[in-house]
Amino acid sequence: MRLVTFTTQDSTPRLGAQIGDRVLDLAALAAASGAELPGDLLALIQAGPAALVTVRELVAAAGESGDAVHAFADVTLLAPLRPGNIVGIGLNYVEHVAESNRTLDTAKELPDRPVLFGKPSTAITGPGHPILHDGNLTQQLDWECELAVVIGRTAHKVSEADAWEHVFGYSIMNDISARDQRRSGQWFFSKGQDSYAPFGPAVVTADAIADPHALDLSLRVNGDVKQKSNTRHMLFDIPRLIADISSGMTLEPGDVISTGSPSGVGAAQDPPQYLQPGDVVEATVEGIGTLTNPVIDAR
Repeated sequence: MRLVTFTTQDSTPRLGAQIGDRVLDLAALAAASGAELPGDLLALIQAGPAALVTVRELVAAAGESGDAVHAFADVTLLAPLRPGNIVGIGLNYVEHVAESNRTLDTAKELPDRPVLFGKPSTAITGPGHPILHDGNLTQQLDWECELAVVIGRTAHKVSEADAWEHVFGYSIMNDISARDQRRSGQWFFSKGQDSYAPFGPAVVTADAIADPHALDLSLRVNGDVKQKSNTRHMLFDIPRLIADISSGMTLEPGDVISTGSPSGVGAAQDPPQYLQPGDVVEATVEGIGTLTNPVIDAR
């Protein structure tokens, strides 16, 4: 199931289910049927499996038309949710390790444990919303297309064998990075500025993705392909990431793990290429869709 957060003309954000070219307003369906349902995606995830069962029942009973049914073309998508925590994974594709060593002065050896960093929730921006290019802060604004894992159950000291039980679903994150704002090897400001976490366009529930380690992913800038790979090339798979992170940090429902970027980032192009105002970035992950964001001048 594809879950989205959307608005219509002058409406407040609504929780929806995208079914083909329709978006069902889940709050309106719940009100009409007398069901109880959280009003936003984060609260839905936090409510646990029973709430998702209610969503499935509402969708199954919904008609083809009515006040709760909108044409997809008539809605505006927002970021699906604002996570409490965003955990980024660095250097999680072998070819990206090699290109980062050449161009970003990282170690040439493959990491033996996941490389973790944080992005603040204020960095989240939704599909169609701008990536902010502040020329006073960076001249090296870069892209990274990544599969995002949305946590569904509290995870603390979870084993790899049990990790899948804690996954709610999947989305796309573009891990925007100001390469010239790394500070003494620290990435937080480089990756954590406002708009540096485009997220969406939907969260696809885990049951709808047969194998998250077999998804094509790609990224285009102004229509030109810059990244093209598959999640099978991850160095550390999703269970390993959840186990490693939760060994010392509690993951809560709605938290997001951005699982790392394949090769093809701007810093590794010859010559290097960076995002500029006026560019349009499209990050695509098979089974989830395409996350499109324009770049604007924010000075």
